[in-house]
Amino acid sequence: MSLYVYYTLFLLIMLFAAGATMVIGYSKKNTEGNPEYDKKTKTYWLGLSMQYIVAISAGLIALIIYIFTRH
Repeated sequence: MSLYVYYTLFLLIMLFAAGATMVIGYSKKNTEGNPEYDKKTKTYWLGLSMQYIVAISAGLIALIIYIFTRH
């Protein structure tokens, strides 16, 4: 398969994700705010940080495996 197909798929997924993020960000419910969310900010930041640590670690492990196992 041509690389252009992968680039196109990646671009479409990225545009969809950006559009969905904008729709959610500007939704009426989101702009009104949620006082309960503000009380749990530390918990949300901790959870998000852990997700980033796991994702970055998995990406680095995959990169190292790729570098050392390619022919």
